[in-house]
Amino acid sequence: MTPLELLADSPTLFIVLAVLLGLIVGSFLNVVVYRLPLMMEREWRAQCAELLGQPAPDAGQPALSLWGPRSRCPHCGHLITAAENIPLLSYALQRGRCAHCGAGIGIQYPLVEASSGILAGIVAWRFGFGWPAAAALIFTWMLLAASIIDFRQQLLPDDLILPLLWLGLAAALFGLFADLPSAVVGAMAGYLSLWSVYQIFRLLTGKEGMGHGDFKLLAALGAWTGWHYLVTIVLLSSLVGAVFGLALILFRGRDRQVPMPFGPFLAAAGWIALLWGEAINRAYLNWLGL
Repeated sequence: MTPLELLADSPTLFIVLAVLLGLIVGSFLNVVVYRLPLMMEREWRAQCAELLGQPAPDAGQPALSLWGPRSRCPHCGHLITAAENIPLLSYALQRGRCAHCGAGIGIQYPLVEASSGILAGIVAWRFGFGWPAAAALIFTWMLLAASIIDFRQQLLPDDLILPLLWLGLAAALFGLFADLPSAVVGAMAGYLSLWSVYQIFRLLTGKEGMGHGDFKLLAALGAWTGWHYLVTIVLLSSLVGAVFGLALILFRGRDRQVPMPFGPFLAAAGWIALLWGEAINRAYLNWLGL
């Protein structure tokens, strides 16, 4: 029996391997979440300096990418070794502190790793071994990274959202989750629906109610799920966002005037729709008696 046949015949083994892979990917997602906004900021500053005829402000700094240089402790500059970068385990053994200087390590790092592993396990359980699971894992990890960046920076990077859109259309070419016409209409309708809401809100209030990244994200979700689940995604994200926002206001004293990113709620609703959208729509139609 080949390894692929073994994974196909053993759902439990596939789920375990997916969780382990998710933990490893989660470690890399922490790098993406931290470095991608910095890389974009450097690029923006360089472009502004070029337009103004000024020298690049970051010219003397080492090049920064998702692949290098090696990660360091932000407090003492200690290079993180491979033994200090084992998902979850290193954080637990080091008690959440740098092995060199003892400075605290943010709880975000193990949370992202754990979330990546758990979500990967759920995807493996839902789809089983095959191409839909592989595609859904990529979908999951890209949404997780984009959500965390949006939550921290109120920014949905095109470097994540646009590839997610094209990957959704590519998946539709093979009918993994939606047929190609449904995916194309889903991408168009997803973008135009939130764009229209944005324009109407701006005309009525003179304010911007959401960022342009939200339009692109819903377009990407529409490409993955097809247009049939767009209403489900918008309703779910709005409901969860409203409950979450109200909870922050009541229990954390959050200022109502401070904007709250909508991207994480869209991403969560889109992920749920990809895995269980058909069951949700069927239950809703049955409830309506249709």
